[in-house]
Amino acid sequence: MWQAEYEQWKQGDVSQLKLVYWWADGLYVKAGIADRKAALLVIVGALSDGQKVLLGCEAGERESKESWLSVLRELKGRGLKFPRVTVADGHLGIWAALGEIYPAGDEQRCWNHKIVNVLDALGKKEQATASEYLREMMYAKTRAQCQKKRDEFVLRFKKTDPKACATLTRDWERLVTFFDYPQEHWTHLRTTNIVESPFDQVRLRTHASRRFKKTENAEAMIWKLLCVAENHGVR
Repeated sequence: MWQAEYEQWKQGDVSQLKLVYWWADGLYVKAGIADRKAALLVIVGALSDGQKVLLGCEAGERESKESWLSVLRELKGRGLKFPRVTVADGHLGIWAALGEIYPAGDEQRCWNHKIVNVLDALGKKEQATASEYLREMMYAKTRAQCQKKRDEFVLRFKKTDPKACATLTRDWERLVTFFDYPQEHWTHLRTTNIVESPFDQVRLRTHASRRFKKTENAEAMIWKLLCVAENHGVR
């Protein structure tokens, strides 16, 4: 229904956008005849005036490096000047792609995704205590305080749950990038919530059992839903 409009949007000139930050994430939907889900790679940017804009919404192969490279190259080809910081989850594809096409940019991992991964590596009895440590890290006032809480966590769990400690400390530098930026921006830079929030609107409107006949149909429809969320300030 919106395929032509979506294709026109994908060709639009974005050279005049003054991006400060952007957030990248993947939304999985049932599309095509295969049993597996298709990944829709989504990028939302923040302009210098605080406005949020949808920049990318494209099907990719399980958030692979090649898929993210395709999205980034397309945006670069349309004239986009990449921002200072990328906020994304722990999928290696996005970081590998950025390392190749935009190595000068800063990278921030989503704390919400990291916390889920760490808690999944712990037994249920330990999760409440661990969650307190992790939230104190996430909302620490300084990088030093954050790292102190990390060290306390490792000291507390290293003997009983070494996997959780390894999960926490892996890729640590990407977790604390936000401390290099203005404190009033930290609430947005710590997580991919700016993308996750409109994703929730999409999930409400696409029934879990629904399968799109073609991936292209999913791209166009979900792009439209994200645009509606954007226009209504769903962030």
